[in-house]
Amino acid sequence: MVTKLKPVQHILIAAGSLFIIVNTASSQVITNKHTSAHKNLLATQDDIKKEIALVDSLILSYYQQSEENPAEDLYGDEWDSKRVDPYSGKEIELPNSLVIDCSTFSMPVNKTYITSNFGSRGRRFHYGTDLKLEVGDTVYAAFSGKVRVCNYEARGYGYYVILRHHNGFETIYGHLSDFLVTEGNEIEVGQPIALGGNTGRSTGPHLHFEVRILGKAINPVDVFDFENEVTHVDNYVFSPQKLAQERKIAEKYTQKRVSYYKVRKGDTINTIARKYGITVSRLCKLNNISSKKTLQIGQRLRCS
Repeated sequence: MVTKLKPVQHILIAAGSLFIIVNTASSQVITNKHTSAHKNLLATQDDIKKEIALVDSLILSYYQQSEENPAEDLYGDEWDSKRVDPYSGKEIELPNSLVIDCSTFSMPVNKTYITSNFGSRGRRFHYGTDLKLEVGDTVYAAFSGKVRVCNYEARGYGYYVILRHHNGFETIYGHLSDFLVTEGNEIEVGQPIALGGNTGRSTGPHLHFEVRILGKAINPVDVFDFENEVTHVDNYVFSPQKLAQERKIAEKYTQKRVSYYKVRKGDTINTIARKYGITVSRLCKLNNISSKKTLQIGQRLRCS
């Protein structure tokens, strides 16, 4: 399948070393719906988001999404209920730029926090963000759309669901314990779709959450502020150039990232090690402690 977009006029915008081609056929300034309080929150985000936010603001000044359902133009008749990325190896024409409406976002898990980020894991690349949950917790649809896949992968996702959303995103929900939907179901934003679990390649109960466009994985934290349960912007700007930049930043970020964890009631060295996907001996070595040490609530442990 070759994805065809309507002929448009374009303008080239430079942001640092990154060049983006954007559509100006029906350009107008897009009004950001966020409050001044959330703008202040964005100002405190780390550098990995600042570079992307700069590109977003430049493009959004020139480009406005005009389609009600961009997924129709992006995917056409392409529908595969078995594979995560049926577009790999095919002649796919990515759009020069595309604005994704994220204003209706709903958290996939309630009262959660990130346990592992998008980025390099030694020789492997982690294409999603891991969110803490317990086995049996409800998992919800991030946006409205349609169920493309309900499947099982023993050495990877375990039980997983893929939703194709009207805004153009596809989201993946992995390591589930049970399905609440079936392939082909129409889904509303915030609708329960599955129960959380610890299936497949998993070191403890969590939700593996991915965001993709035509099979290309996007760093979820560039779109979603999981801590405050909102999106960083109402309109996320996608482009092939930006996708490459995001991955480069993520690889650089994960190579230098040092993670710390504040001990909570009921935590043990074993449970903390599982949360971060490391061995007990590695955790003890990072913190120069014994595996028999009694942890104190509020104590900070280095986990990477």
